[in-house]
Amino acid sequence: MTDSSNDNKQFADKSSLMALKMHGEKIVYAVIAVLVIFFGWQYYQKHYAKVDTVAADMYTGIAAHDEQLVQTAINPSLDDAAKKQLADDEAKLFADIDALVATHGDTAYAWQALMIKARHQTDNDDLAGAVTTLNQATTIKLDDEGLLTMTKLRYARAMLANKDVDGALAVANETMPKAFEASRQELLGDIYLAKNDTENAKKAYQTAWDALRERQENRAVLSLKLQSLGVTVEPIETPAIVATPVATAKADEQTAEKTAEQPATEQAATAETQTTQTGN
Repeated sequence: MTDSSNDNKQFADKSSLMALKMHGEKIVYAVIAVLVIFFGWQYYQKHYAKVDTVAADMYTGIAAHDEQLVQTAINPSLDDAAKKQLADDEAKLFADIDALVATHGDTAYAWQALMIKARHQTDNDDLAGAVTTLNQATTIKLDDEGLLTMTKLRYARAMLANKDVDGALAVANETMPKAFEASRQELLGDIYLAKNDTENAKKAYQTAWDALRERQENRAVLSLKLQSLGVTVEPIETPAIVATPVATAKADEQTAEKTAEQPATEQAATAETQTTQTGN
């Protein structure tokens, strides 16, 4: 019995040794792979995740500062001292934005910060500065075609406002996602009108109106532009919404679901539409 047990033990040992020889290399590779993944994750958390956190914290401060400046600027009774303080605070805001872009230039936070800076420059009639800022924003590698397109449209509008009509036309003629076609065509109409090319302006405005009709969206300013050029505008019928508590709640729920499922390009297009309508 003892000899049999010893034989079985020796056989088991030999089988284990043979299995180790056969699969030992695979086991080693598997262990190495696990270690690489683990330490790679640790490296990412230590470096890149930390960078994102720092960029987020910097942008949070910028956004709060911007909100404070906006609230101060709407006060119609600012005295000279208050206006100087506002200008100094705005200069500090710009410095913080430049610091964020310098250290975390390829993040969404840098893009958002540059949008804030361009808005302030436009409000201050610093159109050349806004053009420079928006041009800088177009170079940020966000891997988001919607945000890039919205930035290009704003960039072209800033150039048009700054009397660089040909530069604006060059940007507006670039290929853009279909979701932005209405805004692009309206911009082209504005550019052609600035070049005293009334016929092409009419065509561009009409194309924009037709694009809006497809998605059942009205744009009052565009309608006025067409009418001012003698074009009869066919009204766009938008879906009726019954303003009852139940219907409103359901509509809000559907809107939330649609927004959650909406591609980034379409969300950016919606933001661009709102920007065009408000003139910001």
